Amino acid sequence: MAVNIRAHFDGQQILLDEPFPLQPNTKLIVTVLPEEEDERDVWTRFGLQNLERAYGPDEPDYSLELVKRANPDYDGR
Repeated sequence: MAVNIRAHFDGQQILLDEPFPLQPNTKLIVTVLPEEEDERDVWTRFGLQNLERAYGPDEPDYSLELVKRANPDYDGR
């Protein structure tokens, strides 16, 4: 299971901002965030990119017949 963990570079090494148990040789993906951008905008864009990957053009369309219980607050917009 993939986990997102905030970290920072102290000039010599990448340090996790919160404790997380890692075994030696654990595979990691590092995303470098531009410093000049607003952090909220960066995380929003990051989330949207991952949603696009999860729900891409190959995602099937689900019909209304598959809805088991209607949401009375949904206005369809």
